Amino acid sequence: MTPGGHTPSVAVWKFASCDGCQLSILDCEEELLALATTVRMAHFTEMSSAEVEGPYDLSLVEGSITTAADAARIREVRQASRRLVTIGACATAGGIQGLRNFAAAGQYAGTVYAHPEYLVSLETSTPIADHVAVDFELHGCPVDRRQLLEVITAFVAGRRPAVPGHSVCQQCKERGNVCVLVAHGTPCLGPVTRTGCGALCPAVGRGCFGCFGPAATTNTAALSAGLVAEGSSPLDVARLFRTFNAGAPAFRDEADARGGAVPVSLRTQTRQGGRR
Repeated sequence: MTPGGHTPSVAVWKFASCDGCQLSILDCEEELLALATTVRMAHFTEMSSAEVEGPYDLSLVEGSITTAADAARIREVRQASRRLVTIGACATAGGIQGLRNFAAAGQYAGTVYAHPEYLVSLETSTPIADHVAVDFELHGCPVDRRQLLEVITAFVAGRRPAVPGHSVCQQCKERGNVCVLVAHGTPCLGPVTRTGCGALCPAVGRGCFGCFGPAATTNTAALSAGLVAEGSSPLDVARLFRTFNAGAPAFRDEADARGGAVPVSLRTQTRQGGRR
């Protein structure tokens, strides 16, 4: 509740996504009870069918824009929201479904669906910020619940969220992880990926997949050059950048620079496993 006695209203909206970031809210567990006494959940179909009409003090938006109907709907959400925050890779970078942006329209649909002619969608999957003004972007696939609580708390309190933008490498140092890139030559996006996951993959000997998107400052060219020098092909490097945050400018541009502008078919990717 604000000092004036007003209970802020929060709405959670879903567009093209897997619901994982919405579930991060429900995963707050014991914090969820405290959150419920601080804000009023006015719209959150993942949690309840109850709905309160806007305007809303804060809207959390998950998912990318893939249809004309959703392009119109996000404008309505923006108009009804005092503050709008995008959560997750789909909302901030177009998501894994954004991989279709690098192929001819309908190419992947024809591979996946028996009757793609029944699909009605835009040619691309784009982040929310391509369509409306966004007040803050929270990255991750899915987002980290602690960062999510910080964002909600910050906007309710009227301050800027304190969410770190440094790379996963710093978290690896904090955890005492052995660097998989240096010690084992394992391709890893940790040096250019935003922190937030707790360095989960490097902690078990796997390279970072870039789930949280580009860090605040990146040198993707240097990382790519190092990976190629260690034996990865340019195409391998391009594929490394083309996963959950393929549409993020820093990752997209580096993949293009390494020869990823011409997509490999889904059939070839499946057969080769995305990496030799």
